[in-house]
Amino acid sequence: MNVRECSICRKPVAPRAENPAFPFCSKRCRMVDLGRWLGEEYRVPDRQVDEQEDELPSDQHPDRTPGDA
Repeated sequence: MNVRECSICRKPVAPRAENPAFPFCSKRCRMVDLGRWLGEEYRVPDRQVDEQEDELPSDQHPDRTPGDA
């Protein structure tokens, strides 16, 4: 059986049925993770610059007609 590790403290994590703090080992580690998200230590990456360069400006979008707000 594969034992999961807590991503905060690296201790073994009990299965979801036995552990209300899953996927963390404890409520404390769950709160540490939440604090990191709220403190902006974790970030969801933005799209790559080359993907953004290929897009049309919103006023030149082919589905828009002149006068649309």
